[in-house]
Amino acid sequence: MRPEMRKWLLLALLIIVLDQLTKIVVVAHFQLGEVRTITSFFDLVLVYNPGAAFSFLADAGGWQRWFFTGLAFVICSWLFFLLRQHAQERLMPLAIALVMGGALGNVIDRFAYGAVVDFLSFHIDKYYWPAFNVADSGITVGAMLIIWCQFVPHSSRSSSS
Repeated sequence: MRPEMRKWLLLALLIIVLDQLTKIVVVAHFQLGEVRTITSFFDLVLVYNPGAAFSFLADAGGWQRWFFTGLAFVICSWLFFLLRQHAQERLMPLAIALVMGGALGNVIDRFAYGAVVDFLSFHIDKYYWPAFNVADSGITVGAMLIIWCQFVPHSSRSSSS
């Protein structure tokens, strides 16, 4: 494996490890639905999401667990292929590694808990953003960077420029 690939795969692994460690701590110290207020706009809460982002298909009866697991593996395979093509760049492989690490972190949850563990809860007054986790953050930031890369000239993204 090329050295430039290793560093991006290690970043994906770091996302997985951080994600799983934070989830282990929350699951060990929280009861389902328990909320601990940290600031006036941020709480820690333990919730399980059997669906996708924003609890999409959460009440679908169980098939979605395997659908989203399979989908994550297909997407990660495609992202690995893209990573090989862009490994010499800076921004695109960073984005890909964040998405891969996040997707695989959530896949681990689907196997371990039957649902994704979410625990970060932001809100303004009584208006709450859906709870999320470190993996979701990696996916979101990575996806935004992938979109950004579509608007930045290739020569500006490359480490060889």
